[in-house]
Amino acid sequence: MAVLVNKETKIIIQGITGNMGKTHTGHMLKYGTKITAGVTPGKGGQEVHGVKVYDTVKEAKDKTGATASCIFVPGYFVLDAVYEAFDAGMELVVIITEGIPPHDEVKIIRRANELKIKVIGPNCPGIITPGECLIGIHPGIIYKPGKIGMLSRSGTLTYEVALALTNANIGQSTCIGIGGDPVIGLGFNECLKLFNDDKNTEAIVLIGEIGGTAEEETAELIKKEIKKPVVAYIAGRTAPSGKRMGHAGAIISGGKGTAESKVKAFRDANVQVADIPSQIVDLIKKIIKEPMKV
Repeated sequence: MAVLVNKETKIIIQGITGNMGKTHTGHMLKYGTKITAGVTPGKGGQEVHGVKVYDTVKEAKDKTGATASCIFVPGYFVLDAVYEAFDAGMELVVIITEGIPPHDEVKIIRRANELKIKVIGPNCPGIITPGECLIGIHPGIIYKPGKIGMLSRSGTLTYEVALALTNANIGQSTCIGIGGDPVIGLGFNECLKLFNDDKNTEAIVLIGEIGGTAEEETAELIKKEIKKPVVAYIAGRTAPSGKRMGHAGAIISGGKGTAESKVKAFRDANVQVADIPSQIVDLIKKIIKEPMKV
């Protein structure tokens, strides 16, 4: 079993004829992902890496039975592209694009919630179930099938920790880059619940960062509902006070969103917190030798 995607998932690539879409479609196909169609308005009938291109998502879905869409279109066109995916009945929409107008992000997530459609992103690396399915821009070669679930606000830290786990012969069940923008689809809480219910996920690695209150809220959920062990890391612990750092979501205000508050919240929830990314492997090694909570 995997979280959200597996080897049977059929995917459409919106924006497949653009540079990013074309490049990463090739990587996903090489990984073994079932990309059944591409969509670029006005370019129907073309092919990209042997994948047929359609003018609309509805036509692509009707022809192939795809249930997921991966979006590579430019920021100001994302709202229309996502709405088209929603209208076609996609069950999962992965938005890789960054630089989307915030008001458009709010509209997208509000509509997704109304329709009960799962959205990953925007501004994210996507999702990978190692050995089965890659949707997005994860470097598939660094992942290994296993029983550690991963979710992260940072793409590059996801890659760093996944590679360290793989080098330690510790595989991953599914890895989700939730995105670093203030407005996103599936967040830590939703993903943790998915991993908690996945019989093949033994422990969870959560990579957060300064800014916002998502991690503090997640710590409360872990206390109440999550039975599987969680190891966390918070990026930005050495960031100077008063400086804007990195992601649009890395905003600290009113004393909230600091690394210290997030670390304290997790430790209060009995979550082991790594001081540096390289410590995550050692913490996971200790956990997987112990029985899970029941």
